[in-house]
Amino acid sequence: MARDQTIAAFVAVGPLTSKITADAIAMTARTRGEPKFIAIDVGDAIAQKHPLYESEEIPGSSFSASPARPDDKIDTVGVNHLIVAHKSLSEATVGAFTRELFAARQTLLKELPEVSKIETPDTDKDAALPAHRGAAAFVDGTERTFPEKYSDYMWGGILLLSGLGSAGAWFRGYLRKDETSNNARLRDRLVDMISQARRANSIEELDKMQEEVDEILRDTLDCFDDGAIEEGALSAFSLVFEQFHQATAHREARLLGHRANLISIAPQLK
Repeated sequence: MARDQTIAAFVAVGPLTSKITADAIAMTARTRGEPKFIAIDVGDAIAQKHPLYESEEIPGSSFSASPARPDDKIDTVGVNHLIVAHKSLSEATVGAFTRELFAARQTLLKELPEVSKIETPDTDKDAALPAHRGAAAFVDGTERTFPEKYSDYMWGGILLLSGLGSAGAWFRGYLRKDETSNNARLRDRLVDMISQARRANSIEELDKMQEEVDEILRDTLDCFDDGAIEEGALSAFSLVFEQFHQATAHREARLLGHRANLISIAPQLK
């Protein structure tokens, strides 16, 4: 275009540090004389009507210092190169990308000076191009930690598990209600046997009671293993078993003492 004499003017769109734009201006100066920079004085009006444009200035000597090109600042309009993401993209993904981008900017600045032009997005709600919520969270410092993001789900899961546990416990209790009822009947039977043990008339009768108590003990432990009775109920059974054995031992001692008296008196009766 610089060599084409039929072209009266051309527009270059790019960063002020663009080598392509600087070479085009230098070529124009060599083939057709010093170029004239045309200002766009209505940059503010254009930016107001079309928010994707911005009113900008080209500082003097931006493309050459000797001679100065341009020789003074020039009003113009500017556009941005934008990194865009679909709004459905994960907030965490966009936030992580934005964080890495600005972290790398400082590292690349020496090799690529134009990297300094990278700016944070406009996070205002009425911005022409709204920032992705992940980028906005990084810029505004409102990024949420993992517990903050998923605390509702975590508490919901805990409540759900608790509810399922309660429902499971009720269902197990319902399925084992017959076993639990039978166990309660055996406990009542054991309580009654304490009184019977205290009134037993022979060792043989106590031995028969002990055999029945052994069966009750076996059934009780089976019920505990199956979950039909709780640990508290098992403790109550333990107390009743202990009372029965005390009553049995006391009665057995009295019966043995009475038998010894009968044996020692019998020869005198003869």
